[in-house]
Amino acid sequence: MPATSALRRTFAVIAALPLLTLAACGYGSQAEKDDTAKVAAGAKKTDGLDTVRIGYFGNLTHGTALVGFQKGFFQKELGATQVKPAIFNAGPSEIEALNSGSIDIGWIGPSPAINGYTKSDGKSLKIIGGSASGGVKLVVNPEKIKSLKDVKGKKIATPQLGNTQDVAFLNWASDQGWKVDAQSGKGDVTVVRTDNKITPDAYKSGSVDGAWVPEPTASKLVAAGAKVLLDEASLWPDKKFVITNIIVRQGFLKEHPKAVEAVLKAAVESNKWINANPDEAKAAANKQLETDSGKALPAAVIDPAWKSIQFTDDPLAATLNTEAEHAVKAGLLEKPNLKGIYDLTLLNEVLKAEGASAVGDAGLGS
Repeated sequence: MPATSALRRTFAVIAALPLLTLAACGYGSQAEKDDTAKVAAGAKKTDGLDTVRIGYFGNLTHGTALVGFQKGFFQKELGATQVKPAIFNAGPSEIEALNSGSIDIGWIGPSPAINGYTKSDGKSLKIIGGSASGGVKLVVNPEKIKSLKDVKGKKIATPQLGNTQDVAFLNWASDQGWKVDAQSGKGDVTVVRTDNKITPDAYKSGSVDGAWVPEPTASKLVAAGAKVLLDEASLWPDKKFVITNIIVRQGFLKEHPKAVEAVLKAAVESNKWINANPDEAKAAANKQLETDSGKALPAAVIDPAWKSIQFTDDPLAATLNTEAEHAVKAGLLEKPNLKGIYDLTLLNEVLKAEGASAVGDAGLGS
């Protein structure tokens, strides 16, 4: 098989590979029920559903979901329908859970959303809203790397082959004129695919010289002595790019639009509260992380990390299309047809009711 075909095949199947998650249930861990998520007296079930299952990562870039659960916004909007969280470590396992019906709605990065959509010929999911921009940095060992040109010849960690940050780093390296074999990670710079939970230890041991990673991993590395060399936001127009989307299983969207609308209302409410109360929102997100993982982030990590993330209802659709082009350029994806990946109808209805402006799909809507 030619090298390019092998790379594309690798990227194409990655969404189907079950990865290690935080629980033994197969897809994501079930977080403890939050005492703040009370069901109002007399509340009725939404769309007749007993439960709605929502997936997300234990990343600050998924802060909308973290705050939404911690503050009880999801439960409030769903009434007597119980909201159940499932926490994931990586996009492919969340896509698998969505496809199998183990979750209904999820917060996820652009690359797995693109891959899940294209691999299913446009039948598995829809992006129904935005959530966050930014929160991704290139952090390095300042003793080994003092400037961007010094990255050449070094070992840089990314979370996973073909994931959002992996594609971004490969594209940036290419723009520097460096050649890297995307599948093996070998070339003018060595890409070391490393789980975000392991990356800080890999940095401390000297196994990697830096990392292109999302928050809070970037700030964990800085707390360990690393230096921020580049904020990915600086590479994008208006310093905005999609890092987290809201996706839904298409069958669930068709059968239970009221439940989807309720989750979107909660997401919009969460983002509004986050932006109006940044310090309280940071504390709420950290408390939810503690509930989910048993450990909160120290101030030295969460304070700088939280500042670098923008929470937005806008899915920043044009940047998703650009990120897909970067994956094609790297040889990790055949040129995809993303027409129909977005359905922002319900989100724009929610925004209109809130007196907010509608958001666009960059021509990639249903």
